[in-house]
Amino acid sequence: MTTGVPPKHESLTGDSLAVSRRPRLRADARTLRIALLAFAGLLSSMLLATSATAAPATVGLGTAASFSVLGGSTITNTGPTTMFGDLGLAPGSSVTGAPHVLGQTHVSDAVAIEAKNALTTGYNDAAGRPSEGSAGTDLAGQTFTAGVRTASSSLLLSSGSVILDAQGDPNAVFIFQIGSTLITGSNTTVQLINGAQACNVFWQVGSSATLGTGTRFVGTVMAAETITANTAATIHGRLLAQTAAVNLDTNTITQSNCAIGATETATPEETAALEGTATGGGSTTGTTTTTAVTPTTAVPVTTSAVTPAPASKSTVNSRRAAARRAAIRRARRAAARRRARRGASIRRTQARPVRPNVRGSFTG
Repeated sequence: MTTGVPPKHESLTGDSLAVSRRPRLRADARTLRIALLAFAGLLSSMLLATSATAAPATVGLGTAASFSVLGGSTITNTGPTTMFGDLGLAPGSSVTGAPHVLGQTHVSDAVAIEAKNALTTGYNDAAGRPSEGSAGTDLAGQTFTAGVRTASSSLLLSSGSVILDAQGDPNAVFIFQIGSTLITGSNTTVQLINGAQACNVFWQVGSSATLGTGTRFVGTVMAAETITANTAATIHGRLLAQTAAVNLDTNTITQSNCAIGATETATPEETAALEGTATGGGSTTGTTTTTAVTPTTAVPVTTSAVTPAPASKSTVNSRRAAARRAAIRRARRAAARRRARRGASIRRTQARPVRPNVRGSFTG
């Protein structure tokens, strides 16, 4: 007897076979999607890990970050040096030459000692970072992207400039590990481009650093021993010496606090000082520019100078905007007053009656 049910050994053909394959195909597709998502997640994790390895974190300076100059034995100065941050010295006690300190002065007090301890921590952090390549022996003409570069002995900037390129990342960090000395030639420049910030540039120096006459230097110098800034060298950063002296000569040292998500820019006062055009003008002799910033009085060597810190960039910008708005309002009020006077004059002229032309009579 024949029924409509096919025998078990018969294979499905045509539409029946297609229907039987659909669940299996859907299951295979789901498995493939899950595998692709897992692979994408793994690839993303690998890329993030690679990025984290390629971009070093900044060096924490702790309480030393507010100091433009921090010395170990002495601080000496010649000429009208100006620093926009704090001045500190410990364990030494001799500050000579009366540099113009716009921040506070701390000599062998608790603040200076704490800052020196923070400097030691930051120095060791920078020195212990794994190297990502050689800095060579001469920086002249070189361009570096973010990372840790090492010079096993001395490092020189003999002439011209060295370029630090952030490639559009304002958080790019540049660390130079120098085995012995750092020396820059006269009128050399450390140049920042594509969003690089001075606050993220660190020079860890095994012995002493010497900045040549007229050098335009950028970054935080952390030297184990002495730091010397020769005549008219300008520093956008910090000079921090662990054990020995900091020697200054007609220098300008500006703050290097990080801007958020943008290239750091100096305040107008800092820019004027860097360019030698501060109030009172600058004098030029030969190729050396001397900033004519005359200190008012010598800052006493006390544990807390009362000189107020300069206004922040945001405060300065707010004041400028307010001044522009006030000037616009004054100009509008003056124009309104002129229009009102002209209108009043016209109305008086129209309202005045015309006098008849009456001539006097004459009798003969």
